[in-house]
Amino acid sequence: MSVLPKKNELGFFEIRLESIGGLGANLAGKMLAEAGVLGLGLSGSNFSSYGSEKKGSPVKSFIRFCDPDTAIRDHSPIEEPHVVGVFHEALYKTIDVVSGLRADGIVLVNSSRDFDEIKKDLNLEYGTLAIVDALNIAVEEKTKVNTAMLGALFRICEFLDPNSMREVIRKTFEKKYPHLVEPNIRTFDRGYNEVQFKTYEVPEGAEGKTFVRMQPLLGYETQELGGVITAQANSILKDLSGSRQGFLPEFNREKCIDCAACDNVCPDFCFVWEEGEDKRGRKQMFLKGIDYQYCKGCLKCVEACPTNALTDLREMIGYAEANRVKQNFPYAAGGIL
Repeated sequence: MSVLPKKNELGFFEIRLESIGGLGANLAGKMLAEAGVLGLGLSGSNFSSYGSEKKGSPVKSFIRFCDPDTAIRDHSPIEEPHVVGVFHEALYKTIDVVSGLRADGIVLVNSSRDFDEIKKDLNLEYGTLAIVDALNIAVEEKTKVNTAMLGALFRICEFLDPNSMREVIRKTFEKKYPHLVEPNIRTFDRGYNEVQFKTYEVPEGAEGKTFVRMQPLLGYETQELGGVITAQANSILKDLSGSRQGFLPEFNREKCIDCAACDNVCPDFCFVWEEGEDKRGRKQMFLKGIDYQYCKGCLKCVEACPTNALTDLREMIGYAEANRVKQNFPYAAGGIL
């Protein structure tokens, strides 16, 4: 008898993880598939999809499970998942993370916000929403978000054996990083125990989300005449907010001595300065604030600041927009201002 709670027409139970580079979704997918195959004897497969392999770039990880006597001959990206795991809320801005989700599907989100707020952001009408504060767990245990998300995913996928994942965690870390075995097991257990659920009733005959395959913005049919690139790589349109992994620098003007140590280490010129006079009437540049649109949350400025005028802050929805100090660029997309 099958242990899988649901199957699609090909006999698969499918999971899609939506994340950004650096949060460990690729490794989480491998470990999840390994636990199902070695722990339960299921047939399973896993692979990831990503562009440039760097922190902050979008990453998808796909996991398929099926009964041992079912051959896996489909190795395409998962378009209609039973479960979606969202590792980073900033993905909402650029990606439809619930695209193709089945009507009775489950969405797991790494967040500390209210269910109804997240439901509205995701444009969900029905189904089950699960929330776990994976970032907070990872910070407290000094591990990574992916292990806490794995714990929550095992609670969602009740057919999986948590003990098999604990063994996978031990096997993964014990040779190279033995000191990380117990913290990661604690992180996994906390994710398993602290995830919360809320189900929005699914109407009879309800359909799942329509899957929309991402298309390139500029192709042979959509490219401007003459090959003009309308959105340059480095322009006032650039937005690095989706690269942040949950933290950003908080600026305290009263503690700042305008030493520019932060500006010297910032890779994206996020700091905004204005000319003024010191107490003796001498001209000097004063730090006005941070343009969070260009900040990817590397926190190099926090490490460099000698006065704690810059400290790390867990990013809250809307904080960056409310506290952003815009740059005064001499150029705009259409030419010189």
